[in-house]
Amino acid sequence: MLQKQIINKNSHIVNKYIKNHILESIKTKELIISNKKIIDLITYAAKQCIKAYKNKNKVLIAGNGGSAADAQHIAGELVSRFYFDRPGLAALALTTDTSILTAIGNDYGYEKLFSRQVQANATKGDIFIGISTSGNSKNIIEAFNECKSKEIITIGLTGNKDCLMDKICDICIKVPSSSTPRIQESHILIGHIICSIIEEELFGKGFEK
Repeated sequence: MLQKQIINKNSHIVNKYIKNHILESIKTKELIISNKKIIDLITYAAKQCIKAYKNKNKVLIAGNGGSAADAQHIAGELVSRFYFDRPGLAALALTTDTSILTAIGNDYGYEKLFSRQVQANATKGDIFIGISTSGNSKNIIEAFNECKSKEIITIGLTGNKDCLMDKICDICIKVPSSSTPRIQESHILIGHIICSIIEEELFGKGFEK
C-alpha cells in the first residue's frame, strides 16, 4: 500500500522523466537514420566482417564498463546465433577473462589490457571492434595501435565529439550524441545490425541474390 501511494504521488513526474529518456533515445536513432554517412559506414563495417569470416578470420571486440558488456553481447550474438540457427562464428570479447585482465593490468598497466590480447590472439585479416563513448579510452587506443602493426582492420564505435579514435580507426562510426546512455544504446543497436547483416549474408538469402 505504501509503495502504491508513493507511485501515485509522484507518477506524473516519473512518467515525464521516463518519456523524456525514451524520446531522447528515439531522437538519436532518427539522427542516425537521416545520416547517410553513418548508414554507409555500418554497411561497410559489416562487409569487412563478412570478408574476414569468408577468409576464415575472426572478430575481436573490447570496451570498458557498459561498453565491455556491449562487447560481450555482440560476441555472443556472433558465436551463438542472432535471428536463426546457423554455424557459430569466431568472435572473442577481450573483456571476460579475469586472470588475463588482472595479469596484464598488474604487469603492464590498465592501458595495455586489450593491446596485449590483440598481440597474443589476433592475426592478419582479423577484425577488431573497439567501443568507447568518448573515443579516447587509452586501452582501446593502444589496441588500435597494435592492430595497425598486425594489419588488422579496426572498427570504432564512439560518440559525436572529436576524439583520438577519429584518426586511428579504419572505420569510425560516430553516434550523433554526446550523452553516454544514448551513445551506448545506439552502439548495441549498431552491433545488432552488423550481426544481422553478417548472418543474413553468410547463412541466409543474402542481399544480392
